[in-house]
This record gives sequence, C-alpha cells and structure tokens, in this order.
Amino acid sequence: MISGDKAIASRPPGPGRRGGCRPFAKKPVRANPTAKARSRKDAAVTTYEANFTTGEYMRRIAKTRAEMALHGMDAIVVSDPSNMSWLSGYDGWSFYVFQAVILTHEGEPVWWGRGMDTLGARRTVFMEDECIVGYDDSYVQNLEKHPMLHLSELLKEMKLETARIGVEMDNYYYSATAHQVLTRQLPQAVLTDATGLVNWQRAVKSEREIEYMLRAAAIVEAMHEHILDIAEPGMRKNDLVAEIFAAGIRGAHGYWGDYPAIVPMAPSGMDATAPHLTWDDRPMEMGESTFFEIAGAHRRYQCPQSRTLFFGEVPEKYLDAEAAVLDAIEAGLEQARPGNQAQDIANAFNAALNKAGFEKDSRCGYAIGISYPPDWGERTISFRRGDKTVLVPGMTFHFMPGLWLDDGGLEITEPILITETGYECLCTTPRKLFVKS
Repeated sequence: MISGDKAIASRPPGPGRRGGCRPFAKKPVRANPTAKARSRKDAAVTTYEANFTTGEYMRRIAKTRAEMALHGMDAIVVSDPSNMSWLSGYDGWSFYVFQAVILTHEGEPVWWGRGMDTLGARRTVFMEDECIVGYDDSYVQNLEKHPMLHLSELLKEMKLETARIGVEMDNYYYSATAHQVLTRQLPQAVLTDATGLVNWQRAVKSEREIEYMLRAAAIVEAMHEHILDIAEPGMRKNDLVAEIFAAGIRGAHGYWGDYPAIVPMAPSGMDATAPHLTWDDRPMEMGESTFFEIAGAHRRYQCPQSRTLFFGEVPEKYLDAEAAVLDAIEAGLEQARPGNQAQDIANAFNAALNKAGFEKDSRCGYAIGISYPPDWGERTISFRRGDKTVLVPGMTFHFMPGLWLDDGGLEITEPILITETGYECLCTTPRKLFVKS
C-alpha cells in the first residue's frame, strides 16, 4: 500500500480502465499525520491567487493528451518542474527531490512528491486534494530506499503496471538511477521517452501567459535602468549584483518580481570573453566592458534581456561590433514572422554579421516562457541553421546575438513575441552599447 499525504481521487474510471485520480485499496498513511484532511473548497480564505483558470489547465491537458495519443502513450510521468507547473499549477522550490505530475487519458492529473511538499501542492495546484500524493521522508536521499519504489506502487494502484508510460529521460530532474529502479519495479510496463512532449505544447502562449511575459519584460527593463543609474568604476561587482537582484524582486509597475531561473551573469573585462561567468567582489574598472544577461520574472514566466556597459572611451573594434550586431539583429527580425522557419532568423542574422567581418558559431536565440532553475529556455526551438520549426503567433523567444571577443564581450539581445503580422519586442530598453565616462 502507498503511504502518502492524501489518497488519490474518489472517482473510479471504471472497471479495468487506466485513469487519473482513483481510490486506494486501503486508506493510505498521511505524510503529515497531524494535519486534518480537508477539501480545497473548505480551505480558509487566503491571499493566494491562482495563476490560471481551471479551464486553461484543462485546455493544456487536452493538447498534451492528444500528443500522448499520437505516440501511443497511456500515461506520462512529468518531472520537469516547468512542465509540472504548466499542467497543474504546482509551484515550489522542491525540485531538488523527486517529484512528478502523472497524466493519463482519464480524470485529473496526479501530483506526486515529498510528503512535506504536499502542503505546497494543496496551495498551488488546481486539482482537489484527493489528487495529491506524498511519500514519507524515509525515501529522501536514501540510497537504500529510492522514491521510485513509492512511485511504482502508485502507478500500480492506478492500474498502469502494464501500460506504455512516457518519462522525461533527458532532463535535469530524472536520473539514471530513477529510471533503473522504475524499470525494475514495473517489469510489464513499457517506459518510453517523453522528453520534450509537454515542452512543445507550451510553445504557443495564451493571452494570460503573454501578459505575464510583458510584466516580466517591464521588470527586466527596470533592472537595466537601475544598473545604468548606479554602476560606476570602483563599485564592487557583488554590490552591483545585489542591487540587480533587489530591483528584480521589487518588480515594476506594481507587479512583483519572481526569482529568475538563472542568476545574473555580469562578467567584466577578460571574464566577459566567456558567456556564462557570474560575479565576484572585484571592483569595476575604466576601459572594461561588462555585459548583463539578466531576466525579469513574474509568476515563473521569464523575460531575459542583455545589454552591455562600457566605462570610458570605447575602442573602435567595440563600435564596429556594436554596428555589426545591430544591423544583424534588424536582418534577423525581418524574418521573424508567421510562416517562416526558426532557421530563417538565424540565417539572416549570420549573413549580415559575417558580411561585417564577425562570426557567431552558436545559436542566436531560443524559446522562452515558464521556467525553473537551472535554465530559462523552453528547450525546444532554437534560432540556428537546420531548425525548421514554423513560427506561429504566440511564440516567444530570446533573440540572443551575443559576441565574445578576444578581450571582452558584447551582448545586445531582445525578447520577442511572434504576432499575426510579424513580431513585437517585449522590452523598450534602448538597443545599443551603453557608455559611461
């Protein structure tokens, strides 16, 4: 019998049918035995506000089930926290332990995770408490008692022991050991790769999602404005990054700031020749460039944008690089319209950049939206040669044409939305290399 915080649902899907919430054969042990079971309908009034309507979650589930059917999957076990949140509303810093949302073709999804985190699930998911299942703490970081032992029993209770089950094999939150244990415990089931299945359903944003992206965009604008106001030679980098964090969390225009999926990247001088260094306590100096790759975040929706600041007189090669990047951005944006392919933006950008004598050997953009650490990308569409994904209104991207030179770096990037007629830049931050003497 599964020990958990709550039994899953009281609505059996019928004899022999595989479904979502269903009753256990026996009453489960609660993860928190002192907590009273109560329906969400009986919960005390609080300040928590759901991010989306139940109707929007059900539309997402319908899209996902259609894709599952195309791949012959009876169920999926979704462990990517971005996908978990997108399907259920769950939000919590609990992705360092094993957790998942289980979706079948019947009933509501089931949230499964650490017992103490069932309390957070009750606060955030759209499902009733009966669809929330927790495992006790003896499974946490225990080499002798893997959480997949508990999950396998739950899947058996859901009559999925002989099912074709999709798991996200290639993500940060599902380990080789997890797959090994789950496979061993479900010998009659077929575990197949569902990596990206839910991610791709997230590509086209709803009106509410776009609104959250715009709020995040306003926040990152405010963050860049604050950097330009206070950054000066002699200022310790960690002090500046503390201000960046504070501006991001305070938010903008009355909208609060969430935590970004990536910390601020703010390297100076030779450190800026590398794309992914963060900060230290070194004072900023004259004659150096510093790029700031940062993101505003609101209700887990991420809007990254980069700008570069130079202290002192700008060398000619930086001015040449700025001109080349700005022209190449315009060339790429001309291709950002419905019906074109993702690679069209990359090809136009690279052609213009190469004509000016510069090269970029990495992709120049990727899909963005809801995200959790360690990445703010959706891990689907990329602006690079060979990506033939057709652009559709409602898709959002970080157009990221960074250049890393031999003695510094230059990043001038734009978050964009594909519209019915072309594109919209989500931010209004001036597109240029910023200079302070």
